[in-house]
Amino acid sequence: MDSKKYMPDQTLDCSKLSCPLPVIKTRTAIAKMALGEILEMIATDPGSVKDIEAWAKHTGQELLESAREDGHFRFYIRKLR
Repeated sequence: MDSKKYMPDQTLDCSKLSCPLPVIKTRTAIAKMALGEILEMIATDPGSVKDIEAWAKHTGQELLESAREDGHFRFYIRKLR
């Protein structure tokens, strides 16, 4: 993944956290951000891939990209609501 593709306004490290904590922390972080801002969330829980995809779709946020890299999952989420 090209780490320069998205310039996050905030990075949230959820490494070593299990479901549902990555989603809960992501929801909290997005709620504090301005519309259009991008959150980079880093997780190690493989379940976070489906969880974040479902959460973004359910809440109307834009999941710009998700990728696995060195045992970590990176998500770039744009706040739309």
